[in-house]
Amino acid sequence: MSGFRATTGAGPEVSVDLLIIGAGPTGLYGAYYAGFRGMSVAVADALPEVGGQITALYPEKLVYDVAGFPAVRGQDLVDRLAEQAGQSNPTYLLGHGVTDLDDAGEHIVATTDAGTRITAGAVLVCGGIGNFVPRELPVGSDYLGRGLRYFVPRLDELAGQDVVVVGGGDSALDWALSLEPIASSVTVVHRRTRFRAHERTVEQVHASSVRVLTPYEVEKISGDGAVSEVVIAGPDGDRISLPAQSVVAALGFIADLGPIERWGLELRRRRILVDRTMRTSRERVFAAGDIADHDGKVSLISIGFGEAALAVNHIASLLDSARSLTPGHSSDV
Repeated sequence: MSGFRATTGAGPEVSVDLLIIGAGPTGLYGAYYAGFRGMSVAVADALPEVGGQITALYPEKLVYDVAGFPAVRGQDLVDRLAEQAGQSNPTYLLGHGVTDLDDAGEHIVATTDAGTRITAGAVLVCGGIGNFVPRELPVGSDYLGRGLRYFVPRLDELAGQDVVVVGGGDSALDWALSLEPIASSVTVVHRRTRFRAHERTVEQVHASSVRVLTPYEVEKISGDGAVSEVVIAGPDGDRISLPAQSVVAALGFIADLGPIERWGLELRRRRILVDRTMRTSRERVFAAGDIADHDGKVSLISIGFGEAALAVNHIASLLDSARSLTPGHSSDV
């Protein structure tokens, strides 16, 4: 990923013109556009990967409503957006949820749950539907990053492996079907006999080579350093041992506004109210994408792109009055 720099650990200091909160499509496009307008930019997200909801829920599904693409796979769209954002050399703070926004004169100081402090001239909130964290598998958390994962941004990482997918929703069965051609084996484990996924997807799974085990729950994950075995238990106490090098826990995600509710922003319908320039009720704080609300709002990826560009242009003028609000055409650069 061109220009990708992930900051990890606690305590670093970051200083930029613009902090973007949220590394979904709107945030990534905002990062590119901020660089186009001559700003330094940092992008913070509580998730460990860029892409937001697309990467977490439907990386393999086709998206049809993005300009220029008759159809595009979700993860391909994210990869292209990240490549475009890389031209602006953003600093990524992934796995960093922003907890506080404090005024500091002509700057905003943001603090993350990893202890990072970001000083920025302005903030653009592109948090999608809010904080987006996976529902954790009750057992085996020690194997996170060592075979246990909550989403699969790149299928080829699991090629040739025995994969156990836990869950009964669309994401679980979509991943099972996508992994079937490249994995050594795929087993779906669900604690209920009925699935929450679309009926057609359920039929496709049952017609495939994917092994379906219901109603079972994961009782134990084990392995020497990395996952090698998963033990599942049925309601009658029967147990099955499954070989596995990867466990995909597709148990859904919890979305809420989280710290956003404490930032002193005017909210409407659990979204941040903005004006025609994407300004919020708080000075130097803007919002764009699904998290933003205004009269006539329509939540589409393509509209989020436009809102991000609109916000960045007004931020550029705010930070430097010599900058024109209208930047001209990129083809003229």
